[in-house]
Amino acid sequence: MGRLVCAAVDATDDLELAVRYDPASADESVAGMPLAGMPVTDDPEAVADCDVVVEFTHPDVVLDNLARWHGFGLHAVVGTSGFDADRVEAVGALWGDGPARCLIVPNFSIGAVVAMRLAERAAPFFPVAEVIELHHDAKADAPSGTAIATAQRIGAAAPEQRRRVEGESSPPGALGAEVAGVRVHSIRLPGLVAHQEVLFGAPGETLSIRSDTTDRAAFIPGVLLAIRGVASLAEPVTVGLDGLLGL
Repeated sequence: MGRLVCAAVDATDDLELAVRYDPASADESVAGMPLAGMPVTDDPEAVADCDVVVEFTHPDVVLDNLARWHGFGLHAVVGTSGFDADRVEAVGALWGDGPARCLIVPNFSIGAVVAMRLAERAAPFFPVAEVIELHHDAKADAPSGTAIATAQRIGAAAPEQRRRVEGESSPPGALGAEVAGVRVHSIRLPGLVAHQEVLFGAPGETLSIRSDTTDRAAFIPGVLLAIRGVASLAEPVTVGLDGLLGL
């Protein structure tokens, strides 16, 4: 994703790619890749003069990185997964009321954002919902940030999930994890990219809302929208592209 984002930013007329930063891949050989002549640096100070930093890293390091970018006074667009309510609260406490803005995006796919919004709208009309998310087997966390955000929205819109029987799982985990009262199931397989299905059930009917991302190129329009719009956000910390899309 980092390479895709760098190439996309470099190809625009209104944005300028200033730095490629990755402490794990500094001076890597990227012959044959876009921007092969632009080295990767492991010096975070090189980022300090930018306007916006795009954070596609790992859940283990993202909060420390955001503390550094906030210290530099940068706007941040965050694509790193794993942001549950506690992590978002931690970023809010860090970011405070200064001029810099932080936009945390569970999913940059426009289709996925619309699907999440549709699920939120549908939730009050059904007694129960479950989320199934499927990703490639190199994904570092489960459930996905998109699944967490989707379940939280459903739980807020329909806080009472009403099943006839609250069954017991044997072995543990067979019924999925619970996020905001909503069951969430994670699947990790090679060959997948990013997929999610929300299933709603009611007596005599079901509703399925599914989004499928088959190529990471689908994330680029959302990333560019976030980069262009993050400075205009009203709140210091915002979750999701909904506002920038007018949803």
